Amino acid sequence: MSNIKDSIKKFKANDYEADLVNLHIHTKYSDGEADFLDIIRQAKVNGYNAISITDHNTVQGYIDNSELPDFVITGVEFDVWYKYIFVHLLAYGIDVNAVCMKKFYATDKRGTEKDIIRFFSKRNIKELIEAIHQAGGIAVLAHPACCWAIDADKFIKDLKDIGLDGVEIYYPYPRWRKFMKFAPLETIEQAADKYGLIKTGGTDLHGKVLD
Repeated sequence: MSNIKDSIKKFKANDYEADLVNLHIHTKYSDGEADFLDIIRQAKVNGYNAISITDHNTVQGYIDNSELPDFVITGVEFDVWYKYIFVHLLAYGIDVNAVCMKKFYATDKRGTEKDIIRFFSKRNIKELIEAIHQAGGIAVLAHPACCWAIDADKFIKDLKDIGLDGVEIYYPYPRWRKFMKFAPLETIEQAADKYGLIKTGGTDLHGKVLD
């Protein structure tokens, strides 16, 4: 876990803003339009230093394509609830074959792409974070400004207390999320700094062209 955390901590705001790092990408393995290997090809051609393909509730893309370049960080985005708050939790650097993770993956394609099925997830967030750590990875809160928390600072602290490692800060809030922010981004970043969480970023790409 320390290796992946240290690696991601090295990335700064400029790395994300200059399109050198993108740690939030979806492909056809969930609800994206892009081919898994084509995203990696685009990243190589465009000189990315690091990317992570984070399909919803599945790592099948990594299992099917095991020989990947070093700039690819394994990733997955889980749907999970914390009390009354629906959460998207990113896992980075996990061993995709770890037995402890298997019960958290979708059992069919609908669980990777159908919003209504994903919304009714029964994953336990504390157990999920513990499994992510056991599998050698780190847990990062995705697009936190869109989480339905009454008090964003307390929400992030509570997640930190059960093992959260990081918060997605460098994120463009595309599509409907640009209109559905429940907390200012400044509040989120202040909380990340206050509680010693690493800061990550990505575009939440669902299209065919890496941006």
